[in-house]
Amino acid sequence: MGSPLRVLHVVVNMNRGGAETLIMNLYRNIDRTKVQFDFLTCKEGVFDSEILEMGGKIHRISYVTEVGHSGYVEELDMFFKEHSYYQIVHSHLDKMSGLVLRAARKADVPVRIAHSHNTQSEGGAGAKVYKWLVGQQIKRSATHLFACSNAASKWLFGNQADKAQLIKNGIEFDKFQFSFYIRNQVRAELQLNKETLVLGHVGRFCEQKNHMFLLETFAEIHKKIPDSKLVLVGDGPLKGKINDKIKSLHLQQAVMVLGVREDIPYLLQAFDTFMFPSFHEGLPVTLIEAQGAGLPCYISETITDEVDMGNELVRFLPITNKSVWVEQIVNEKHTQTARNVSHAALTLKGYDIRKTAEDTEKSYIMLGGRTG
Repeated sequence: MGSPLRVLHVVVNMNRGGAETLIMNLYRNIDRTKVQFDFLTCKEGVFDSEILEMGGKIHRISYVTEVGHSGYVEELDMFFKEHSYYQIVHSHLDKMSGLVLRAARKADVPVRIAHSHNTQSEGGAGAKVYKWLVGQQIKRSATHLFACSNAASKWLFGNQADKAQLIKNGIEFDKFQFSFYIRNQVRAELQLNKETLVLGHVGRFCEQKNHMFLLETFAEIHKKIPDSKLVLVGDGPLKGKINDKIKSLHLQQAVMVLGVREDIPYLLQAFDTFMFPSFHEGLPVTLIEAQGAGLPCYISETITDEVDMGNELVRFLPITNKSVWVEQIVNEKHTQTARNVSHAALTLKGYDIRKTAEDTEKSYIMLGGRTG
């Protein structure tokens, strides 16, 4: 056996975001004697130690916000010049992938993958214009296009969208299988009564996830169902604003902010309902996980219907109307029966990570010119 094919994944950091969770799920399930993952990042992340344990390398450069456009381009050029042995670069930075893949092209990296995980850019007007400009480089510099959904593909690749390969945000189903034992255990740890209606959200504390709407909607639900709690899992730049909003709505006793957690499959067992009012998404892995745990999901109608696994668990609702959310959730207050989910249905739709990993591994080996 020769050494494995090393694939360089480019991300801002390896924290528990949707793209990063997918990468780690793939990484854990590929044959690492054949394909090994390395990472080019700008900041430390929660998955770093696990990456190193699995044999991955982590390279670090500054981010564009720290060193400006020319400084970032310079660091990218220097990096690829010094690490010219990579055969495959797989960039997960949406429009910013344009700069990464341009630098990789200049360094003659043969396989340059742009991967779309979203349907809109983050940031204010200036940031969006800048990202649009650098995103123009993708057409010139990418050799292959990947996306998590058709909607994400259309957003980033425009008229080239039909050339993109869809990589489903698969999960390890057995980890999410509903268990009354785990549910009771987690509820006891969180000091939640068995009868309390627990609404949950997992996501980064940023504008995209629409936490203010989430909190205002929960405030109305809490008035109608006093024995209810909202559990927020995540962290991010809006943490201070979110805490201020919780205080202004007098919800300090009713909202639990748990930070970044490693035990998402267990936490989902403790929830009764999953709320996800994002302004935009590619195809959020957290919604696949919630459905894998049999949770009713109330989600923004701006999210692609590709996320619905067909288990009658997803309700698409307007984020322009809080009362619709309140009414639906209160009227459908979910008492806990056993949450049996047809994992065969999820597998048929292509969300079994083992199958996704197998297909992705084959793609890499073929692209890298190796025989399987």
